[in-house]
Amino acid sequence: MNKRVPHGRYGHFVPYLLLACDLLVINAIFIIILLLNREDVPRGEGRMLMILYNVAYILIDRRSFGVRGARTVTMDKLVAKALSMVVLQGVLFFALVMFLGDTQVGWSFYAELFGTLFVVLPISWIVTRLIVKKMRRRGRNTVNVVFFGANDAAARLARELQDDAGYGYVIHGFFDLGRPENYSAGKYLGNLNQFKEYIDKHQVDEIYYTLPGDDDETLKQIIKIADDNIITFYYVPQLTRTVARTFHLDHVGLSPVLRAHRNPLENPVNRFIKRGFDILFSVCFLLVSPIIFIPVAIAIKMSSSGPVFFRQKRTGYLGKEFTCLKFRTMRVNDQSNTCQAVRGDSRTTKIGAFLRRTSIDELPQFINVLKGDMSIVGPRPHMLKHTHDYTQLIDRYMVRHLIKPGITGWAQVLGYRGATEELWQMEGRVEKDVWYIENWHLMLDIKIIVRTVINAIRGEKNAY
Repeated sequence: MNKRVPHGRYGHFVPYLLLACDLLVINAIFIIILLLNREDVPRGEGRMLMILYNVAYILIDRRSFGVRGARTVTMDKLVAKALSMVVLQGVLFFALVMFLGDTQVGWSFYAELFGTLFVVLPISWIVTRLIVKKMRRRGRNTVNVVFFGANDAAARLARELQDDAGYGYVIHGFFDLGRPENYSAGKYLGNLNQFKEYIDKHQVDEIYYTLPGDDDETLKQIIKIADDNIITFYYVPQLTRTVARTFHLDHVGLSPVLRAHRNPLENPVNRFIKRGFDILFSVCFLLVSPIIFIPVAIAIKMSSSGPVFFRQKRTGYLGKEFTCLKFRTMRVNDQSNTCQAVRGDSRTTKIGAFLRRTSIDELPQFINVLKGDMSIVGPRPHMLKHTHDYTQLIDRYMVRHLIKPGITGWAQVLGYRGATEELWQMEGRVEKDVWYIENWHLMLDIKIIVRTVINAIRGEKNAY
């Protein structure tokens, strides 16, 4: 049996290298802030605070490994975790300071210290993440993977693992009880007997079992082989053969159950955070909105007769109707509630085309956000006719109404906006909307807002 080196040569040192980088960064920040405030911080007290500063970080650093060690983590989740680390370090640091006694250092020192850390640590994590991904693309710190089960579930998962070379997954191939017919997803390596021989002769870090769960004997053998060779084993449920959706593991007492949808916004704390962000952002925008609204209103009135605002009934939270506000971009017509705008639509005015291309026409919806009908980020609300039609045609269409609709959304920044002339376009939009609901966190909202602004400046090719 080969001596196994998990996650590539020296791969087990990566968490310690990340910790060393973090300590280098936070100590550099502390020293710089200390030098800027050296007249206000006695030398002996500064050393004591620096020790507590490091102790606090080391004590909570293990909380970050779950996210930083995840090969498929997104940058927004990484930033969110870094910010939470700064908060936790601050809480623990001040608890240690208070426990050891009063300090003569002013609060301005602490504000500068943790304010700087709040900005610099997420940047540091992004940089180290990019370095690790580059290292994995070059064949270092990789994970060697084999599949037992050469079927559609294995092919689908293999595509996910290889979606980004920076994840560092090296798929050796696929085993099965017998050679499958018409299978072209990857290299077929053999049957169960050949699987045992392969594991003995090759470095394998992870096994993904994708056969149906009714073959208990084969499953037991594969688990035993994984255990005997200290290989991480994953069981892939075959629900996707009959149900085209993602399930999430939950528990009722000690019994595991699979839940059809995971919605982080069912948590009251998360709802409070999202609603608080919506109100704060909307109020700040609406205070300065006359700078935009007044000239846009004048331009609309000069371009064609009719109201400045276009009001339309749309489907909102839990399927309830609400009146959605937009700047009017078309001449008044009888088809506005049944027909989408299309490229070169004769109903669109010249100023309206500009407003649509830059997404300025959506800005009045900040009023909807403040009223509570919408959120800044969420699935885009559709006209009532679309809700009725697509509910009959698309699986999980109504799931997108589990949260409030948004001015912008994940689907929109990925290019799924504008007219949906083909069914697959709406299916793609629904898929992205459901993914957003199941993976919501505040940093994802901020990421979407930033990308929306960038897209608006560039101009949206699908906005017409």
